[in-house]
Amino acid sequence: MSRSPRGAADEEQVQVFGIRHLSPTGAYHLKAFLDEIEPTAVLVEGPQDASGFIASLTSRGVVPPVAILAYTDQLPVRTLLYPLADYSPEYQAFVWANRKGAQVEFIDLPSHAALALYEQKRERRTADTSGVTPDAAPASAKETDQGLTPAAKEEAPSQSAGETGYRAYARKQNELYRRIAELSGEADYESYWERHFEHNLQKDAYRHGIYEYSTQMRRLVEQEEWEHDPAESAYNEIREAYMRRRIRETLAQGHAPAKVVVVTGAHHASAMDLRLPAMTDKELKSLPKAATKLTLMPYSFYKLSSHSGYGAGNAAPAYFELLWECLQRGDLSRLPSLYFSHVAAHLREQGTHRSTASIIEGVRLAEALASLHGGSQPTWKDLRDAATTCLGYGELSTIAEALARTDIGTAIGRLPEGVSQTPIQDDLNRELKRLKLEKYRTSVATSLELDLRENRRVQSEEAAFLDLHRSTMLHRLELLGISFARKQRASQSAASWAEHWVLQWTPEAEIQAVESTLKGETIELAAAYVLHERLEQCADIAEASRLVRLACDCGLPELMEQARRTLQELAVDAGSFQQISSSAYELSVLIRYGSLRRLDTATLLPLLQQLFLRGTLLLADAAGCNDDAAKGVLEAMHSLHGIAQEHFETVNEPLWIQKLHELAARDDRNAKLSGYAFAILLERNEMNEEQCAQEVSRRLSPGIPADLGAGWFEGLSLRNRYGLLSRQALWQQLDTYIGSLEPEPFQRSLVFLRRAFGGFEPREKAAVAELLGDIWGIGADEAGAVLQQPLSEEEKETLDGLNEFDFGDL
Repeated sequence: MSRSPRGAADEEQVQVFGIRHLSPTGAYHLKAFLDEIEPTAVLVEGPQDASGFIASLTSRGVVPPVAILAYTDQLPVRTLLYPLADYSPEYQAFVWANRKGAQVEFIDLPSHAALALYEQKRERRTADTSGVTPDAAPASAKETDQGLTPAAKEEAPSQSAGETGYRAYARKQNELYRRIAELSGEADYESYWERHFEHNLQKDAYRHGIYEYSTQMRRLVEQEEWEHDPAESAYNEIREAYMRRRIRETLAQGHAPAKVVVVTGAHHASAMDLRLPAMTDKELKSLPKAATKLTLMPYSFYKLSSHSGYGAGNAAPAYFELLWECLQRGDLSRLPSLYFSHVAAHLREQGTHRSTASIIEGVRLAEALASLHGGSQPTWKDLRDAATTCLGYGELSTIAEALARTDIGTAIGRLPEGVSQTPIQDDLNRELKRLKLEKYRTSVATSLELDLRENRRVQSEEAAFLDLHRSTMLHRLELLGISFARKQRASQSAASWAEHWVLQWTPEAEIQAVESTLKGETIELAAAYVLHERLEQCADIAEASRLVRLACDCGLPELMEQARRTLQELAVDAGSFQQISSSAYELSVLIRYGSLRRLDTATLLPLLQQLFLRGTLLLADAAGCNDDAAKGVLEAMHSLHGIAQEHFETVNEPLWIQKLHELAARDDRNAKLSGYAFAILLERNEMNEEQCAQEVSRRLSPGIPADLGAGWFEGLSLRNRYGLLSRQALWQQLDTYIGSLEPEPFQRSLVFLRRAFGGFEPREKAAVAELLGDIWGIGADEAGAVLQQPLSEEEKETLDGLNEFDFGDL
């Protein structure tokens, strides 16, 4: 698309106001310019099909930051974001136009074309980089519209023989910004921009300065023949041609050029010259399209900051909010004192106090730093440096959190009921209100403890089961991948009456909610859809059993029954001992606690019996494994034994005990698992003292390899250690066994015994010392005293040898 002049007269030129997105001074000057010009039409860079949302954005009850979100209505979901703060020049243009009754609309590419073109751009970049992985899709519509901000905040990659396209373009662009900062005597480009643009309050200085700067920057790029990203250049050419077309269409409606104000990013300001060609009808029809939908969503200061991926020249949204407040009061000189007051207040909240004198010194130092750079007003960097010196006493870590709260902030925008949103957003808002969870809609993580039992101290049923309904809702959100709620895994059973959640609202959660619209118009329907999809793809019983429990947690009885049938079908051919144990455990938990969620779990009992029986019969075969696999089998044994104890009236407990006896007696199975089976039997008093002594003698006899004997003892020590400590004969036999070993097998046995005793608590080790002291005839006190003595050099060398023991030799 050519950029050659087309011959339009200068009188036809509209009023172009270039801005940097999220620039408070840009908003300040734009308001003054609009008051002076009093345009009949205000045209703003942004997705043209979102123009219908402008009235909603300025309606009563809207609290910025907010964002317009466009998304594809097919999976995978692609999104395009247009965020706005209260001090965004575009937002203030909307407010002004709404107050004055002027026509206002977006003029950039519609979202369906922008998203389709962006996908083409990504594909072209992928091809140009010859195997280099392309960047991920941006979180913002402003990827190419950072004003005069570097397109990439990270260090640009170094030049290499294979560097082409976008990478070379980004590197060259960053080099230019570094050169500008260096020539201006600033530490970085952000400081340069703030000192020369954000602090310049002279009439028309901002507008004319940005327009001229944009012109010179584009000219410099052309003169130096930079490496450029062809996909990026083509994308910008298309956008600018479309915007010029929209400007001409506005003029054709009868608006005088002098009464039309175009608000656009600084990069595009000089391209809004109507002497350049506009997009033709043919070119318009040839634009690719992707089916999209639009909605509004609350945004956050954190997301606006460059810390979360969307820079747009606003690494410190809360700081620029302070700057905006000072501009509105007409007193920018108050900014340093306000900034330091906020930092001190946040420090005070953390229990750290700073004197008024320290704050005054900080303001003076910041002003002195500004003077050294020839400025009349400290920049954000000057203020941070002064705060580190005067409030942190030279240590940034001391005030880091207070600075983050002052610079970035925790504010989240708000949209009132009735403002255009997707059905699932409306349903989510209603549910949060019904369940009294609105107060948790904050960017600060907050804990929520739930008690799923009926509250009998209230009158209504809704109030009696409020926490249960909350749990159901939060489980549904977790299933949908909406990161508002995160369940904490407690040490107690996860299905007990108590649940601990951490709630934190983020713009990502809002986007995830919007994406869920494709799965259902309500949270319940969308959760059911996701669960149904997972059931369709389920191929093993462990996953099927988890889905049964998940359906229960989400309050979806129909899906729970479907999951049960899926599990029943898969269980017919199940042969993995660990998977069977895991599935049986999930069912056991549901049967025990299902009544808490007011669901009928009787249909799960036959399935539990079937899985338990199959697991019991597979026990001996599963125990024929190496030590690496033994850990998983041991956990499965623990689960099945818990089921046998909890549901002894339902499952075949006698058969389970019989299989444990068989495993405990076998020498051809994993020694650790045999020891664990023996420990379970001891715990249940299935072994008398004589049987115990015989088995210990057999397992720990001198003829048994050291690793097998010590491994068996390790398995034995994993259960009911207090019961073991009461059996002196066992420790006598262990002492005899150790004393009978030759030096080499003795060292090998120590490796395993050390591992076994490593899990003992200090008081348990002390009890073992007392037992051995009695066995050796030296008394418990003397044995304890010996153990407390420092290690000799020889003993330290021995321990070092154990640490370096090569298990590969076993």
